[in-house]
Amino acid sequence: MAKKSAKRSSSNPPEKVFRIGFISASVFGHEIETDEGPITVRSVNVQKRYKDGEDVKYTSSFNLAELPQAIRVLQMAQGYVERAEAEIFLD
Repeated sequence: MAKKSAKRSSSNPPEKVFRIGFISASVFGHEIETDEGPITVRSVNVQKRYKDGEDVKYTSSFNLAELPQAIRVLQMAQGYVERAEAEIFLD
């Protein structure tokens, strides 16, 4: 299955977001063309939201107390991606 081209957009919204507290995992779908036709591949971004004065900022750095939340949102995202990509092979 050779990749021919990828469609990417800087304004590509997440397909799904999982949140626990201030930690979130966002799933992004990217359609690619293959020899067998277009398919969607997914990637996951994990981040923490925090305030710096009045500004809302994001980081991918977690302290020890936040790691269980980061692990859990990643597990939820993993389950979602596995189910979504399994549907490709069931169709």
